[in-house]
Amino acid sequence: MSLGSSITVFFPAFDDEGSIGALVTEALDILPCLTDDFEVLIINDGSTDATLDVLEDLARKSTHVRIISHERNLGYGAALRTGFSQASKDLVFYTDGDGQYKVQELLALHSLLTPAIDVVNGYKEARADERHRKLLGAAYNRLAHLLFKIPVRDVDCDFRLMRRHALNQVELVSSSGVICVELIHKLRQTGCTFVEIPVCHYPRMHGRSQFFTTKRVARTAFDLLSMWLRLVVLPGFLPGYGIRQGATGTPNNQEESA
Repeated sequence: MSLGSSITVFFPAFDDEGSIGALVTEALDILPCLTDDFEVLIINDGSTDATLDVLEDLARKSTHVRIISHERNLGYGAALRTGFSQASKDLVFYTDGDGQYKVQELLALHSLLTPAIDVVNGYKEARADERHRKLLGAAYNRLAHLLFKIPVRDVDCDFRLMRRHALNQVELVSSSGVICVELIHKLRQTGCTFVEIPVCHYPRMHGRSQFFTTKRVARTAFDLLSMWLRLVVLPGFLPGYGIRQGATGTPNNQEESA
Protein backbone atom coordinates (compact mmCIF):
# COMPACT_ATOMS: atom_id res chain seq x y z
CA MET A 1 0.00 0.00 0.00
CA SER A 2 1.30 3.44 -0.92
CA LEU A 3 2.33 5.79 1.90
CA GLY A 4 0.56 8.68 0.14
CA SER A 5 -0.60 9.92 -3.24
CA SER A 6 1.66 8.78 -6.06
CA ILE A 7 3.86 11.50 -7.56
CA THR A 8 5.76 12.28 -10.73
CA VAL A 9 8.75 14.62 -10.43
CA PHE A 10 10.16 15.87 -13.69
CA PHE A 11 12.92 18.16 -14.84
CA PRO A 12 13.19 19.85 -18.24
CA ALA A 13 16.90 19.85 -19.10
CA PHE A 14 18.96 21.51 -21.81
CA ASP A 15 22.76 21.41 -21.52
CA ASP A 16 22.54 20.93 -17.74
CA GLU A 17 25.30 18.33 -17.30
CA GLY A 18 26.70 20.20 -14.28
CA SER A 19 23.48 20.35 -12.28
CA ILE A 20 20.98 17.71 -13.36
CA GLY A 21 22.65 14.78 -11.60
CA ALA A 22 22.43 16.40 -8.16
CA LEU A 23 18.78 17.36 -8.73
CA VAL A 24 17.75 13.83 -9.68
CA THR A 25 19.68 12.36 -6.74
CA GLU A 26 18.02 14.87 -4.41
CA ALA A 27 14.58 13.88 -5.71
CA LEU A 28 15.32 10.17 -5.24
CA ASP A 29 16.42 10.86 -1.66
CA ILE A 30 13.31 12.76 -0.54
CA LEU A 31 10.48 11.09 -2.47
CA PRO A 32 10.36 7.98 -0.23
CA CYS A 33 9.40 10.38 2.59
CA LEU A 34 6.19 11.19 0.69
CA THR A 35 5.20 7.95 -1.03
CA ASP A 36 6.48 4.60 -2.23
CA ASP A 37 4.86 5.14 -5.63
CA PHE A 38 6.91 7.69 -7.55
CA GLU A 39 8.80 8.32 -10.75
CA VAL A 40 11.46 10.83 -11.81
CA LEU A 41 11.34 11.96 -15.42
CA ILE A 42 13.94 14.05 -17.20
CA ILE A 43 13.00 15.70 -20.46
CA ASN A 44 16.30 16.04 -22.31
CA ASP A 45 15.48 18.82 -24.76
CA GLY A 46 18.13 18.18 -27.39
CA SER A 47 21.15 18.76 -25.13
CA THR A 48 24.48 19.09 -26.91
CA ASP A 49 26.71 18.53 -23.87
CA ALA A 50 27.06 15.43 -21.65
CA THR A 51 23.58 15.77 -20.08
CA LEU A 52 22.36 12.52 -21.65
CA ASP A 53 25.43 10.60 -20.42
CA VAL A 54 24.75 11.79 -16.86
CA LEU A 55 21.09 10.80 -17.14
CA GLU A 56 21.79 7.36 -18.56
CA ASP A 57 24.10 6.64 -15.64
CA LEU A 58 21.36 7.66 -13.19
CA ALA A 59 18.79 5.51 -15.00
CA ARG A 60 21.07 2.47 -14.74
CA LYS A 61 21.22 2.96 -10.97
CA SER A 62 17.51 3.52 -10.30
CA THR A 63 14.40 1.98 -11.84
CA HIS A 64 12.47 5.10 -10.79
CA VAL A 65 14.33 7.25 -13.34
CA ARG A 66 13.03 7.60 -16.88
CA ILE A 67 14.62 9.67 -19.65
CA ILE A 68 12.66 11.19 -22.52
CA SER A 69 14.80 12.85 -25.17
CA HIS A 70 13.91 15.28 -27.92
CA GLU A 71 16.16 14.75 -30.94
CA ARG A 72 16.64 18.51 -31.18
CA ASN A 73 15.98 21.49 -28.94
CA LEU A 74 12.24 22.23 -29.16
CA GLY A 75 12.01 24.91 -26.48
CA TYR A 76 11.11 25.15 -22.82
CA GLY A 77 7.37 24.99 -23.41
CA ALA A 78 7.71 21.87 -25.53
CA ALA A 79 9.79 20.22 -22.80
CA LEU A 80 7.11 20.98 -20.20
CA ARG A 81 4.34 19.69 -22.46
CA THR A 82 6.24 16.44 -22.89
CA GLY A 83 6.68 16.15 -19.14
CA PHE A 84 3.02 16.79 -18.41
CA SER A 85 1.89 14.31 -21.05
CA GLN A 86 4.25 11.57 -19.82
CA ALA A 87 3.55 12.00 -16.09
CA SER A 88 1.60 8.96 -14.88
CA LYS A 89 1.09 9.60 -11.15
CA ASP A 90 -1.62 11.42 -9.17
CA LEU A 91 0.55 14.45 -8.38
CA VAL A 92 2.97 16.23 -10.70
CA PHE A 93 5.88 18.39 -9.58
CA TYR A 94 8.40 20.06 -11.83
CA THR A 95 11.30 22.45 -11.57
CA ASP A 96 14.13 23.45 -13.88
CA GLY A 97 17.26 21.40 -14.45
CA ASP A 98 19.66 24.30 -13.86
CA GLY A 99 19.78 23.88 -10.08
CA GLN A 100 18.46 27.30 -9.03
CA TYR A 101 15.88 25.67 -6.75
CA LYS A 102 16.33 22.96 -4.12
CA VAL A 103 14.15 19.90 -4.59
CA GLN A 104 13.96 19.44 -0.80
CA GLU A 105 11.47 22.30 -0.69
CA LEU A 106 8.98 20.02 -2.41
CA LEU A 107 8.29 18.71 1.10
CA ALA A 108 6.97 22.14 2.11
CA LEU A 109 4.79 22.37 -1.01
CA HIS A 110 3.40 18.91 -0.40
CA SER A 111 2.37 19.83 3.16
CA LEU A 112 0.04 22.52 1.75
CA LEU A 113 -1.71 20.25 -0.75
CA THR A 114 -4.98 19.73 1.13
CA PRO A 115 -8.06 18.19 -0.54
CA ALA A 116 -9.29 21.74 -1.27
CA ILE A 117 -6.12 22.73 -3.18
CA ASP A 118 -5.20 21.82 -6.76
CA VAL A 119 -1.95 23.76 -7.25
CA VAL A 120 0.82 24.76 -4.85
CA ASN A 121 2.92 27.47 -6.46
CA GLY A 122 6.28 28.64 -5.17
CA TYR A 123 7.38 32.25 -5.31
CA LYS A 124 10.96 33.44 -5.07
CA GLU A 125 11.78 35.11 -1.75
CA ALA A 126 14.73 36.83 -3.43
CA ARG A 127 15.88 36.31 -6.99
CA ALA A 128 19.56 35.27 -7.09
CA ASP A 129 20.38 36.65 -10.53
CA GLU A 130 22.18 39.54 -12.14
CA ARG A 131 20.46 42.92 -12.03
CA HIS A 132 19.38 42.87 -15.70
CA ARG A 133 17.74 39.46 -15.24
CA LYS A 134 15.89 40.71 -12.16
CA LEU A 135 14.61 43.75 -14.05
CA LEU A 136 13.50 41.72 -17.07
CA GLY A 137 11.87 39.14 -14.84
CA ALA A 138 9.96 41.77 -12.88
CA ALA A 139 8.80 43.46 -16.10
CA TYR A 140 7.64 40.15 -17.54
CA ASN A 141 5.74 39.26 -14.38
CA ARG A 142 3.99 42.65 -14.33
CA LEU A 143 3.05 42.34 -18.00
CA ALA A 144 1.66 38.84 -17.46
CA HIS A 145 -0.50 40.10 -14.59
CA LEU A 146 -1.66 43.06 -16.66
CA LEU A 147 -2.72 40.94 -19.64
CA PHE A 148 -4.08 37.90 -17.81
CA LYS A 149 -5.85 37.31 -14.51
CA ILE A 150 -2.95 35.48 -12.95
CA PRO A 151 -3.86 34.17 -9.45
CA VAL A 152 -0.22 33.80 -8.29
CA ARG A 153 2.31 36.51 -7.55
CA ASP A 154 5.30 34.91 -9.33
CA VAL A 155 4.23 33.19 -12.52
CA ASP A 156 7.88 32.87 -13.53
CA CYS A 157 8.74 30.66 -10.53
CA ASP A 158 9.06 27.18 -11.99
CA PHE A 159 8.56 25.29 -8.75
CA ARG A 160 5.04 23.84 -8.85
CA LEU A 161 3.12 20.90 -7.44
CA MET A 162 -0.19 20.09 -9.15
CA ARG A 163 -2.85 17.44 -9.28
CA ARG A 164 -2.73 15.51 -12.55
CA HIS A 165 -6.50 15.55 -12.92
CA ALA A 166 -6.29 19.36 -13.00
CA LEU A 167 -3.62 19.24 -15.72
CA ASN A 168 -5.76 16.85 -17.72
CA GLN A 169 -8.44 19.54 -18.02
CA VAL A 170 -6.28 21.91 -20.07
CA GLU A 171 -4.56 21.71 -23.43
CA LEU A 172 -1.24 23.55 -23.63
CA VAL A 173 0.19 24.66 -26.95
CA SER A 174 3.10 27.01 -26.20
CA SER A 175 6.65 25.96 -27.00
CA SER A 176 8.41 28.95 -25.44
CA GLY A 177 8.65 30.17 -21.85
CA VAL A 178 5.17 31.74 -21.98
CA ILE A 179 3.81 28.27 -21.28
CA CYS A 180 3.88 29.12 -17.56
CA VAL A 181 1.43 31.98 -18.09
CA GLU A 182 -0.68 29.76 -20.34
CA LEU A 183 -0.67 26.99 -17.72
CA ILE A 184 -1.73 29.17 -14.78
CA HIS A 185 -4.28 31.12 -16.84
CA LYS A 186 -5.98 27.97 -18.12
CA LEU A 187 -5.92 26.21 -14.76
CA ARG A 188 -7.62 29.25 -13.27
CA GLN A 189 -10.27 29.16 -15.99
CA THR A 190 -11.17 25.59 -15.07
CA GLY A 191 -11.73 26.58 -11.44
CA CYS A 192 -8.53 25.25 -9.89
CA THR A 193 -7.65 26.42 -6.40
CA PHE A 194 -4.18 27.80 -5.67
CA VAL A 195 -2.01 28.29 -2.62
CA GLU A 196 1.42 29.93 -2.54
CA ILE A 197 4.59 29.48 -0.52
CA PRO A 198 7.98 31.24 -0.59
CA VAL A 199 10.95 29.22 -1.86
CA CYS A 200 14.66 29.94 -2.03
CA HIS A 201 16.32 30.84 -5.31
CA TYR A 202 20.03 30.20 -5.81
CA PRO A 203 22.67 31.51 -8.23
CA ARG A 204 23.17 29.46 -11.35
CA MET A 205 26.44 27.58 -10.83
CA HIS A 206 26.66 25.71 -14.13
CA GLY A 207 26.05 26.62 -17.75
CA ARG A 208 24.22 29.74 -18.85
CA SER A 209 20.63 30.73 -19.40
CA GLN A 210 19.29 30.20 -22.92
CA PHE A 211 16.64 32.87 -22.46
CA PHE A 212 18.44 36.16 -21.94
CA THR A 213 19.36 37.00 -25.51
CA THR A 214 17.77 39.77 -27.58
CA LYS A 215 16.20 37.21 -29.91
CA ARG A 216 14.70 35.10 -27.10
CA VAL A 217 13.36 38.09 -25.16
CA ALA A 218 11.73 39.52 -28.29
CA ARG A 219 10.22 36.13 -29.14
CA THR A 220 8.83 35.72 -25.64
CA ALA A 221 7.22 39.18 -25.73
CA PHE A 222 5.67 38.36 -29.12
CA ASP A 223 4.39 34.99 -27.89
CA LEU A 224 2.88 36.56 -24.76
CA LEU A 225 1.00 39.21 -26.72
CA SER A 226 -0.16 36.65 -29.30
CA MET A 227 -1.47 34.40 -26.56
CA TRP A 228 -3.30 37.35 -24.97
CA LEU A 229 -5.05 38.01 -28.28
CA ARG A 230 -6.06 34.36 -28.65
CA LEU A 231 -7.16 33.67 -25.10
CA VAL A 232 -8.40 37.01 -23.77
CA VAL A 233 -9.23 39.42 -26.61
CA LEU A 234 -10.62 37.01 -29.21
CA PRO A 235 -11.59 33.82 -27.36
CA GLY A 236 -14.93 33.64 -29.17
CA PHE A 237 -13.16 32.95 -32.44
CA LEU A 238 -11.57 29.85 -30.92
CA PRO A 239 -14.35 28.26 -28.84
CA GLY A 240 -13.01 25.91 -26.21
CA TYR A 241 -9.43 26.72 -27.20
CA GLY A 242 -7.13 25.05 -24.67
CA ILE A 243 -9.89 23.95 -22.25
CA ARG A 244 -11.07 20.38 -22.48
CA GLN A 245 -14.81 19.80 -22.81
CA GLY A 246 -16.63 19.88 -19.48
CA ALA A 247 -13.74 21.52 -17.62
CA THR A 248 -15.38 24.54 -16.04
CA GLY A 249 -15.61 25.95 -12.58
CA THR A 250 -15.37 29.02 -10.41
CA PRO A 251 -11.80 30.30 -9.94
CA ASN A 252 -10.56 30.57 -6.41
CA ASN A 253 -7.24 31.61 -4.92
CA GLN A 254 -5.70 31.14 -1.51
CA GLU A 255 -2.34 32.45 -0.40
CA GLU A 256 0.17 31.28 2.15
CA SER A 257 2.73 33.84 3.22
CA ALA A 258 5.74 33.37 5.39
